[in-house]
Amino acid sequence: MPHVDLNGQKIFYEDSGGDGPPVVLAHGFLMDLTMFDPQISVLAPEFRVIRFDARGFGRTQSDGNRFTYWDSVEDCIRLLDHLGIERAVVGGMSQGGFLALRAALKWPDRVKALVLINTQGGVDDAETLAGNRGMLETWRQQGPIDPIVHAIAGLILGAPEHWEPWVSTWRKTPIEGLVAPTLALIEREDITDRLAEIKQPAIVFHGDADLAISMERGRLLADKLSGCKNFVTVKGAAHASNLTHADQVNPPLLAFLRAYA
Repeated sequence: MPHVDLNGQKIFYEDSGGDGPPVVLAHGFLMDLTMFDPQISVLAPEFRVIRFDARGFGRTQSDGNRFTYWDSVEDCIRLLDHLGIERAVVGGMSQGGFLALRAALKWPDRVKALVLINTQGGVDDAETLAGNRGMLETWRQQGPIDPIVHAIAGLILGAPEHWEPWVSTWRKTPIEGLVAPTLALIEREDITDRLAEIKQPAIVFHGDADLAISMERGRLLADKLSGCKNFVTVKGAAHASNLTHADQVNPPLLAFLRAYA
């Protein structure tokens, strides 16, 4: 499986190949590129789907240094350069959406359209930020104990039948590798006031059982994007709606990409 040295990181990626329009998918916090497996089977080979593990997750080998989502954008764009892709649809779930929005702001000529899944332009409230800092500190001191792991799984994945293999992966994740990604998450800036600058066609998905980012914030994102073509409520889905409720996500996603990729 391919790695490529980009921006001081050894980025792991998968490329479905083919001549179809390119689509980049960026995963959420604590996840990895496999969270888009339910989309690959539907999108490829009609589309060329590129996925990569973000810094701190999956099989990417990060230097462990502090970074921001603007650095993650550079990783994405440099990966496109490496693959010889000039323009692509850029999509992501949660933190992957933070990356996608910033890519559209910094590299508008490289982003053809946006796929935004359970994400937002804003930042978390003070209570959520404090909880995330507390989670990091508890993990540091006590390891991935059940109360933390189960709470995270419920928040991201919803019902317990969706928890594996993610819970098992988190139990084996060294805390040292999570420090920089967690700080990037909780210290990101609010870009809500800049969303009007984004003109690309977009589709926004949001689970109606998402407790990590509220439905109201998802709707606000859609309202602020002048190019938003569809807001899809994913019924019964928590935060990782494309993974747990792909049957509701894939049909409108495929229709959007056929129209705008």
